[in-house]
Amino acid sequence: MAAVATHADWVRRAGELVPEGRAFVDGAFVAAAGGATFPSVSPRDGRVLAEVAACTAADVDRAVAAARAAFEDGRWRRRPPAERKAVMLRWAELLRARADELALLESLEVGKPITDAVTVDVAGAAGCVQWYGEAIDKLYGEVGPVREGALAVVTREPLGVVGAIVPWNYPLIIAAWKVAPAIATGNSVVLKPAEQSSLSALLLARTAVEAGLPPGVLNVVPGLGPVAGEALARHPGVDALAFTGSGETGAHLLSCSAASNAKPVELELGGKSAHVVLADCPDLDAAAEAVAWGIFYNAGQTCNAGSRLVVERPIAAELVERVVAIARGIVPGDPLDPATRLGALVSAEHLATVDGWVRRAESDGAVVACGGAPVEVVPGGAYYPPTVLTGVTNDQPVARHEVFGPVLAVIEADDPAHALAIANDSPYGLAGAVWTADLATAHWMARELRVGTVWVNTFDATDVSLPFGGFGASGHGRDKSLHALHACTRPKTTWIEHGRPAVAAAGDPGRTP
Repeated sequence: MAAVATHADWVRRAGELVPEGRAFVDGAFVAAAGGATFPSVSPRDGRVLAEVAACTAADVDRAVAAARAAFEDGRWRRRPPAERKAVMLRWAELLRARADELALLESLEVGKPITDAVTVDVAGAAGCVQWYGEAIDKLYGEVGPVREGALAVVTREPLGVVGAIVPWNYPLIIAAWKVAPAIATGNSVVLKPAEQSSLSALLLARTAVEAGLPPGVLNVVPGLGPVAGEALARHPGVDALAFTGSGETGAHLLSCSAASNAKPVELELGGKSAHVVLADCPDLDAAAEAVAWGIFYNAGQTCNAGSRLVVERPIAAELVERVVAIARGIVPGDPLDPATRLGALVSAEHLATVDGWVRRAESDGAVVACGGAPVEVVPGGAYYPPTVLTGVTNDQPVARHEVFGPVLAVIEADDPAHALAIANDSPYGLAGAVWTADLATAHWMARELRVGTVWVNTFDATDVSLPFGGFGASGHGRDKSLHALHACTRPKTTWIEHGRPAVAAAGDPGRTP
């Protein structure tokens, strides 16, 4: 089991792994229609893990047709809620039973530490599937307050075919966030994973069918974003689209919707979260730990990472000193070593991008307090150490753009009001945090921060029962919680006359215009 596996065990298993790279359509693995593939390259060491089906519009057509057939004949949505719940609970247990295999795929594909892949990513995905499975038989409609002799009920109806396009930084968790609520409410899904992380998504779908999900309800079409993703976004047979990723791609998907069938598009986009630490911080050591792991966890490849430290001047030097000390103790390691806490970046190309942001920050006047250059851990891999940049101002590019790496920009503030102004001076609005001993200040800043999630005297505390999403350039969608079900359904009003027949007269306020 994963709990006792050693570094050598994981390396051996990686060498024995033969991943499935074909698309998953209508309950079976199938090659891409044109037979083309692309390599899945591990950032751990640069080796090719598998050849993955390079799906095209033809494959998306096939997957959407399978999803539509499954929806229309009701093989899933017409099942009693208790039956659908049982299937999803079995699915969650199968994910836990295959945690080692799923975690190994994810670790190899994106460079994530194997311990995090097991205990956070697979566990989180399984928990998400279970939570929405449990929610199925606890969703109720409404009864409208209408006149005597009539009954008006509001039910929430599944949309039909939901397309989901997910990123590579948390492949299983975010796929579960999109897929589980859509399937729980009776929809069919076509999932397009990121090119860098297709393998775990394919196994996710296979376990769903093994748990009893009917063929066609969940389909996976790997491929390049401009090809498979574009085809899914433009497909007239897709009733809604859910996306997590960059703002540029999100904006393009909106244009694809407008150019096709005006399908609703739920967007969870990037972030440049401010971690605000005020001079009356109640615990500087705890704050330093939270600041460090708020940006260095998952090698900074987290949309809500606290990539901006906004700190009041009187404590800035002391706090930065503590954060740097923690950063220097977080040494990049082999993702397959259970002791590793910071693995690889997702690719050699992304490594160059992150390093380019640091070089640019230096040219703009920032000072590298620690890190700041690629390191070699496993030959051929993509590794970057925790990096702290001081002397940053909020107008510099490194403070305004999403670096998506283990790079912290430190910005000093004159007072709480100045800190709040800096925090809100960003196109993004995904998350933020404030450290203060004053309850009134905490409430004030929590209300005034224009973000979707605010943490007070902590960072990244979360639960599947709470919504996640942002304001502004961070998008408008909400993952997790019962709120996510709203994006997968639409309210339907049914008016029933059950008493003496009544005909609405002209001018009757109850008449539909």
